[in-house]
Amino acid sequence: MVLEDKFGRRINYLRLAVTDRCNLRCHYCLPEGFHNFLPKDHLLSFEEIIRLLRIVSSLGVTKLRITGGEPFVRKDLMTLLRMIHQEQLFESLHMTTNGVLTEPHIEELVTLGFKSINLSLDSLDRKRFLQITKRDEFERVMNTLLALEKSVIKTKINAVVMAEENTQDILPFVQFTQDHDVHVRFIEEMPFNGTGRQPKSTWNFKAIESHITSAFDLEPLTMAPGDTAQEYSIKGHIGSVGIIAAASRTFCGSCNRLRIGPRGDLQSCLYGPADTSLFDLFRSGADDLAIAERLTALVSRKPKDGFAAEKELVNSGERHASMATIGG
Repeated sequence: MVLEDKFGRRINYLRLAVTDRCNLRCHYCLPEGFHNFLPKDHLLSFEEIIRLLRIVSSLGVTKLRITGGEPFVRKDLMTLLRMIHQEQLFESLHMTTNGVLTEPHIEELVTLGFKSINLSLDSLDRKRFLQITKRDEFERVMNTLLALEKSVIKTKINAVVMAEENTQDILPFVQFTQDHDVHVRFIEEMPFNGTGRQPKSTWNFKAIESHITSAFDLEPLTMAPGDTAQEYSIKGHIGSVGIIAAASRTFCGSCNRLRIGPRGDLQSCLYGPADTSLFDLFRSGADDLAIAERLTALVSRKPKDGFAAEKELVNSGERHASMATIGG
């Protein structure tokens, strides 16, 4: 039994959200005043997570990314990461974090085998950072970034591009890569703000690329199957940049990923509705085979692309959830 959809795409990459809570309040991820977080006893326990990871590993998943919410908001996260390391189930471990609480753990993350960390950072300006996140944590995030750069963990910056909010940061981010060995990825804004409203941004892939090429000579690199970012090298820069067409969804054809939320909600496409939660299967005493069959059934119904998935969502009467509840 393997995770493969009807289009012949093999799913070997799991993005696992360990919490829906976050210590920042970026509007594109959490709606203003949102408080409807999951109670602690509604989250998968560490033991259930390890059991789940054993099952997905047996189904061919080789790459694991820990996400949230903000992963480090989950109490005793490092205990879970040590448990995952001890299992030795995956070829590579990765994490997405906002960096506020990450710096003290970098040395151990190296020991635990983490290959890369995606750092969510939408501005290099402290005031704009505060305006976007509603929290004055810029210094701690930058300390994390600089500490990661000194480590052996590959560091990527994820910057969501928002009209009239942080487009003035695009070129400074590119300039940052001249002297810093980091990969900055500019992401089209997506409709996962929990309000059901579509973003108004006109800053799509082409607009971002055009803006960068007005000041820098970009050399596009070949995208591999499963890649979400078109990457570029820049002569004289030790770092690099990329653009993720997250709203345009031009990379869907080679999608190799599955998302599982903090309650065990299965999601084969970010733009589609969530499938039945594994939480209920775990708590009802289902065996590993039943859980594996649920996973393979979900993947077999994976939509062709994000547009087909979004159509399913609309037809179901649901609306896009917040990114924190989906899992980044």
